[in-house]
Amino acid sequence: MNTLQENGLPPSPAHNIPVCESTAKELGVCGTPIKTKGKNGLTERSSPVNHVTAEFGDQLKVPSVNAPAPSTTPLGLPGVMDAEGRVDESRLRMHIFKNGGVSPSERGPVWRFLFGMYPCSSTSLERPLQQEQLKVRYHAMKRKWQQLFPAAVRLRLNGTDAELVAAVQYFDVRQERVKLQAQNQSAEVRERLSFLELQAQVLFERVTFDMEELPEAIRIIDKDVPRTDRDLPYYSGEGLGNLLVLRDILITYAAFHPEVSYAQGMNDLCSRFLEVLDSEVDTYWSFSCYMEKFSKDFRADGLHRKIELEAALLKELDPQLHTHLITDSMESFTFCHRWLLLGFQREFEHYDALRLFEILSCDHLELISQQVDRARYQERIARRHSIEDKPVSEAQAVNTEFTFELFICATILLDNRDALLRCRNDVQLIQFTNSLQGTLDLNSTLKKAEEHFYNYCKRSAWDYMNGRCRTSKHKEDNFLFQLRSFFS
Repeated sequence: MNTLQENGLPPSPAHNIPVCESTAKELGVCGTPIKTKGKNGLTERSSPVNHVTAEFGDQLKVPSVNAPAPSTTPLGLPGVMDAEGRVDESRLRMHIFKNGGVSPSERGPVWRFLFGMYPCSSTSLERPLQQEQLKVRYHAMKRKWQQLFPAAVRLRLNGTDAELVAAVQYFDVRQERVKLQAQNQSAEVRERLSFLELQAQVLFERVTFDMEELPEAIRIIDKDVPRTDRDLPYYSGEGLGNLLVLRDILITYAAFHPEVSYAQGMNDLCSRFLEVLDSEVDTYWSFSCYMEKFSKDFRADGLHRKIELEAALLKELDPQLHTHLITDSMESFTFCHRWLLLGFQREFEHYDALRLFEILSCDHLELISQQVDRARYQERIARRHSIEDKPVSEAQAVNTEFTFELFICATILLDNRDALLRCRNDVQLIQFTNSLQGTLDLNSTLKKAEEHFYNYCKRSAWDYMNGRCRTSKHKEDNFLFQLRSFFS
């Protein structure tokens, strides 16, 4: 763990955090979200060094996810960050979408802005202070549940999984080194951290835990974490200790977000953040900010809504395939929910899946959809003030709930249309979809999904223009022009 930044932190008022609301949101650490293509080799990714040493500082070889990436590192994306370190969020999201993601070396710094850990409006001078505060607050949160449930501090081992036993040992070594490094901090740093820890103590004093739900969440987490994909290089050798880091993050999240708690699948999702950010603290806050928007997908109502939307989109694109799949209910679309929930994690090669997750999370098309909505609204206002009394029917609107991930899913279904039409029951359907794991080509899928998206919007635009819209005096306000600018 690197020595903390030697910057003073101005006092900030303590917050009272109701237990039923999101901690990350209440702290104000989530950036304000805007509502809303080559494979990367293993050698390009930063991964733990696979041996242990007793040295410290720059010579420390044990993977130390407690040490975040430098918060002042500038982004190497053209036109995205200004001289003071502020990020143009719209340009960042557009760059990710139009360039098919970012390079592996840029991914960690970019994700800290993309997922809201750092506000895009923050400067390079402000972020070290924010990083320090987030670190203290996270560890205060973790200590709170550990003190209340001391038996849950360590993962219980049954002795039959040698890799898990090794993971615990590596994790313990790492924790001891973190403690030794803390003892070597300067008096000035310790004094400042004491003040921040006092703030955090006051901040979380009124937070209470569900004494029935949280132990149950911990029990499920302890079952799911060992099932996380250990074949990834990130979890090889001493990297096995990262499984215990993942466990602590998930328990802390469940403890401070009781309205969401923990659901199966969150371990795979959070593991993606931990692998890219390689920091326990940064992973927690980035994952929390992501879940602000997508936690509903882990609930039953969110699951049903996603399936409903995918079925509706497929009906627009291929009525025959839609009719074949729905039969008597929506149950035949449930496999799509796993694809959508985990960002097609198993359907593409691992590093392509990371890149796709990045593209889907940039919300670029949803952002432009807002511009289209504004253009359509302006046209409605213009017609309302028209001197003609001839009534004008409402335009057929593009379904803005058809997000780009739904078009990715539909593209996979359409690419395998003939095989799907041969499936006669759910067993055959599941067997077929399982055969797709790790076999799909990302660049081809992205290109086809863009085409489907464009064609869908174009059809909707022509429906709108045919008899429903007057010729606009200003090209910029024209709805069709806005739609055609999607992929320009």
